[in-house]
Amino acid sequence: MITPKRQLGDLGEKIALEYLQKQGYKIIEKNYLRKWGEIDIIAKDQKGQIIFIEVKTGLQAEENITKQKRERILRTAEIYLLEKKYSSQANWQIDVILVELNYITRKANLRHLKNAVY
Repeated sequence: MITPKRQLGDLGEKIALEYLQKQGYKIIEKNYLRKWGEIDIIAKDQKGQIIFIEVKTGLQAEENITKQKRERILRTAEIYLLEKKYSSQANWQIDVILVELNYITRKANLRHLKNAVY
């Protein structure tokens, strides 16, 4: 059974994916999961830079990016680069996409925070 929280997260990720594709990002992988962390979306921007994206959905989503969460994302991104044998000189960054849903208007407010975790 999928929890309401998971449904909300899935919807936010779908909205973020659509946004990224419209912005010209090439999606490489979704829900990259390791025992120590997960990255919601991995993409390449128009310059070929690797972008690791954390998607947070709901009210006050920004407050859910704790120090521990940032550290897990950073560690998981570094492991991904090693696993996929990217050069140590590869350009990459971690972005956060915040998706706030308005159930009355059935619209989403999206904020893309670039290079938000370092």
